[in-house]
Amino acid sequence: MGFVRELAAYERLSHAVRATEADIARDLFGPTPRAVCDIAEVAGEAVGYALWFYNYSTFAGRAGIFLEDLFVRPKARGQGVGKALLQHLARRCVDEGLGRLEWTVLDWNAPAIGFYDSLGADALDDWIVRRVSGEALARLAQPQVRS
Repeated sequence: MGFVRELAAYERLSHAVRATEADIARDLFGPTPRAVCDIAEVAGEAVGYALWFYNYSTFAGRAGIFLEDLFVRPKARGQGVGKALLQHLARRCVDEGLGRLEWTVLDWNAPAIGFYDSLGADALDDWIVRRVSGEALARLAQPQVRS
């Protein structure tokens, strides 16, 4: 949770964090894990993490990995930690025959965008992320009555 809070502060989204340690423990270590978290360490100290899950592309006919969070503490940036986390996930994709590794990045985060561009990541400018959550999600989940 410390990493999640640090990431949220960096992204100016601390107000959006609703997760608790119990939520994270349930979804990473519970009977039905929903995500995987890789931790990067330097000299035995945790300095970054990648939280991800499998997705699926019907066009590619293959599963892939969606990287939900990639975060490296400021003092460890520039030391190859983020690249090592991404390389680890890329190796997993190749080893498992997965079709892609993808993620989103905030449009104002120029350092991250530059870093991702340097790795050969493509910007999918023709795709717009859409999300339904909260009350809109609850309304959408309600059965529709047809007359």
